[in-house]
This record gives sequence, structure tokens and C-alpha cells, in this order.
Amino acid sequence: MRYAIILPDGAADEPLDELDGMTPLEAANTPHLDWISTNGRQGTVVTVPKGYLPGSDVATLSVVGYDPNEYYTGRAPLEAVAQKLKVGRDDLVFRCNLVTIVDGRMEDFTAGHIGQAEAERVIAELNDKLGDETLTFYPGVSYRHLMVLRDAGSFAKLKTTPPHDIPDAEVADHLPRGKGKDRIIDLMSRSQDLLADHDVNQVRRDLGENPVTSIWLWGQGLRPRLPGFEKRFGVRGATIAAVDLIRGIALSIGWPLIDVEGATGYTDTNYAGKGAAAVAALDEYDLVVTHIEAPDEAGHEGDAAGKVKAIERVDEHVIGPVLERLRREDDWRILIAPDHPTPVAKRVHTTDPPPFCMAGRDVVSVLKRPFSEANGRQSDLHIDPGHELMEYFLKR
Repeated sequence: MRYAIILPDGAADEPLDELDGMTPLEAANTPHLDWISTNGRQGTVVTVPKGYLPGSDVATLSVVGYDPNEYYTGRAPLEAVAQKLKVGRDDLVFRCNLVTIVDGRMEDFTAGHIGQAEAERVIAELNDKLGDETLTFYPGVSYRHLMVLRDAGSFAKLKTTPPHDIPDAEVADHLPRGKGKDRIIDLMSRSQDLLADHDVNQVRRDLGENPVTSIWLWGQGLRPRLPGFEKRFGVRGATIAAVDLIRGIALSIGWPLIDVEGATGYTDTNYAGKGAAAVAALDEYDLVVTHIEAPDEAGHEGDAAGKVKAIERVDEHVIGPVLERLRREDDWRILIAPDHPTPVAKRVHTTDPPPFCMAGRDVVSVLKRPFSEANGRQSDLHIDPGHELMEYFLKR
């Protein structure tokens, strides 16, 4: 049996006036996705258990078959796995965004999707001026970086807020709370003084680009311990992803990473390259999982047209080639599963159960309709808790 899973991050949405009352999934031209939903099954899945924020960390763990209540320790430590950082048992790992705060409001949680070379210069400066034997900054990709605070396990229950959840909001209302908050707030404040006249920001301002005015620390946690996927499910998997969160989850459960040149974790990613890599990987692995961040990024930017375009590119360049490859096999299945909604109108994640669809061997069509949020809700298949979706998908 050959299995393929495609994760169009944040693709689920809500009806939009600018799309004549349709969602981006409904407005997009997605013949391959609609073939899967029409000839297979579609439904909804509760990817975010009660009590959790609707982040890709929790939601993706659910989709790949791991109960967040049992295995989730935080977002940042999963990203640390992707970066192959040595993290001690009592070390606390934070996600460190480079952000733009203007007049006390979160103007841009990506600092204008800052370029890699500029970001690495900023992180090096932060490490030089703010780092010490107990604190280290590690460069990631674009605006996404990490900070490790050693022997700080007692701060693990600190409450922090993802910056993408507070667009245009007063940051003072969303600063860390709980034990350890003073140290984290102080670091964020000191970074603002350090970055105010930084050379990188002088150039960015001259070019009319958003400067890096601050770091934003969030998503902290202790190192994760996840059992191997092949041991649990008897299936040998691999993954294609550009963002460290998904790469970290993959490595934590024993999935090798397949790198694709030009994969950016943004709307300009190499869609065709990801599709071609997934097709090739199906010759070697039982299960190939391909993640595309682009729909989520467009949702955060409030860009309805951009989200429609991203979904169409996923369908054309990833879903289409993978489906064509699988249909040459006798035994195959494919699953399309957005991890959570990222509504364009709200620009943040929501906890609404996203739709999913699957087709292939022994998958009997029930609701012969195109793939959409509304059709998923009208189906007879609603999986709760979400971590049971994987077992359902793999079941012979």
C-alpha cells in the first residue's frame, strides 16, 4: 500500500464578501482536490483539543496521529529538533520572532518577511549583546528563530501569546504572564533598544520595508519525547516541509526529511518542486507527507486572492502529480488535511474543525460533492479526537 498525505496549512476559512460569499477553498479551481472528495470521503476533524490554542503545533500533532494531551510540550522545542539543537532536560526553548511593533501595536509578526541574511545578522547581534552562558539565540528561517534558556524548567508554565494571534493589537495587553515573566519581558525590552538604530533597520527603512523593532518570545517548552511512527503504525514515512515546526515533528517520530530547493515556507515556495519530490519519494517510502505553508501565510495577511491562488497552486503542482502517481498503483490512499482554519477576515487561527478528504483503496464515496468546509460539515464522518484520523486513514 502506498499512502500520501498533503497538508495545506490553514487552507480552511469562512465565507468572504470579496469572494461572493464563498470560502477560498470554494472559490479556488481545484479539480484534483474535488476528484478526491467526490470519489472518496470527506468530513471534519477536531485537530485542536479543548484547552489548547489553535496552533499548527497542536493541530499537526493531531493530524499525524499523536494526542497533544499526551505528547505536546510546546512549539519551540519541536522546532529545536529540526535545527538539531542539543537541549538539556531542564532547558526551556522559546520561539523568537523578529517583529515590527509600531506605537505599541503588533504591526507585522514577520518584520516584512525579513530576508535570511539580514535575519542572521540580527540574531548574531542579539546573541553577542544579550546572550550569556545561560541564554543563546539560534538562527532559523526569515523571521522564525529560537532562544534557549538553560536550567529554566520552572518557567515552563509561563503564559505567552503567539504574535500572529494579535495583529494590530496593543502588545502591552499580551505580554508574558506567570513565573519567569519579568526576565522574558526584560529581554524583549532590551532587544528594542538594541535594534532601534541597527544597520539592518536603517537599510530596511530606506527601502520602505518594515524594520525589526523587537523580538517576541513565545511557544516555550521542554524537549519532547514522541514514540516512533513506524513502530506505532507499521508504516515507513518521510516528509517534505520548509518550516521547522513540521520538520521537527517529522524528525521526532522518525520520518526522514526530503529537502526541496526553493521551498520557502511562504507563498512564493517551490510548489512544483515539492510535488515532484513527493512523487519520487513514493518509490521509496510507504507514506509521504507534504506540507505547504502558503495558504496559512495568505490568511494571516488577510489576502483572499492570494489564498485562493496558493490553494490552486497546491492542487495543480502537488495534489495533481501525487494523485496521478498513486493511481498507477493497485493499493493506494491519499489524504488532504488542512490543520486548522486561518480565516482571511480574522487573520488568526481558529479552533473550528477543518474539513479533510481522502480517497483510494476501500474508501467508499458517500457525499459526492466538491471539497469545502460546508460539505465537510454535511458529511457523516466527523473525527473527534483528531489524533484518531491517522489510524482511520491507514486502516486496511
